[in-house]
Amino acid sequence: MKVASSILKLALVASSLAVMPVTAKDKTAAGFQAYLSELQQEAVTRGIDPALLDKAFATIEFRPTVVKSDKNQPERKITLDDYLATRVPDWKVNQAVEKLSAHRGVLEEIADVYQVQPRFIVALWGNESNFGRIQGKFDVLSALSSLAYEGRRETLFRKQFFAALTILNEGHIELADFKGSWAGAMGQSQFMPTSFLTYAVDYNKDGKKDIWGTPADVFASIANFLSSEGWQGDYTWGRQVTLTSDEALSKRGLDKQHYQPLAAWQQLGVRRYDGSALPDVDIRASLIMPDGPDGRIYLVYNNFHTLMKWNRSSYFGVSVGYLSDRIKRGY
Repeated sequence: MKVASSILKLALVASSLAVMPVTAKDKTAAGFQAYLSELQQEAVTRGIDPALLDKAFATIEFRPTVVKSDKNQPERKITLDDYLATRVPDWKVNQAVEKLSAHRGVLEEIADVYQVQPRFIVALWGNESNFGRIQGKFDVLSALSSLAYEGRRETLFRKQFFAALTILNEGHIELADFKGSWAGAMGQSQFMPTSFLTYAVDYNKDGKKDIWGTPADVFASIANFLSSEGWQGDYTWGRQVTLTSDEALSKRGLDKQHYQPLAAWQQLGVRRYDGSALPDVDIRASLIMPDGPDGRIYLVYNNFHTLMKWNRSSYFGVSVGYLSDRIKRGY
């Protein structure tokens, strides 16, 4: 009788466990499915077409690989010289010059509309996706929902997930083609979904903001981001400089209090890279040393601050500026 009683108790426990709801905190495939149900319910309240949701959610799968990529981003320290060598090799410069020439007409047209020089549009295009050749092959919805489910940055990735659903709901891309990076960056401009909703442009007026396959939309979207974030089309991004004394070292950084006129930097011993005086123009600049005083030193202007809104890495900003300068030079 005691054995039978014990078996009955175990059966009751097993039965109760079987019907217990699986929470997202379980971090299992079953937990992910429960989390997806929650996301789908919220998407309905956000006005996403239920038929689209049924179709989209049927394709979503938990992707541990994107979580692993997020957790294991490279920690190896590289120098700016190393970074520029990989980001702006001679072959990329040559291709950037060719791309600018091939698309010159539409680039100049877009430059007139947004007041953003074509060379900077092409430099960002080249840096982000190698001129459209590397856009990522991850399913955007699966990547974003997996990252949200993992939990460390759930608020960020949930927001991106619902923005991605909005992009589908608006018909800008087909579900089967909705691919991007492991972190959910999309298209030739590698916009995150919220950036897409804010800055993407249907420049060719075909009803779709196609940053995946329409060059004019890609260029206009890049230009619209820069223009919206304060780009000044009459100015460049910055210049490499040298120091004649240590006075300027305490003033380095991108904070507002150290954003000073060139005349002030001249007085602090900052000179052009060739050692000559700084230009006598009324423009403010920040002094940055990405690798410290022993590495490359730059005076950067307002447009560099705008590039930092695209990507907070000073290495990235310098690489875009450097590529744009080489495009201008033609080699």
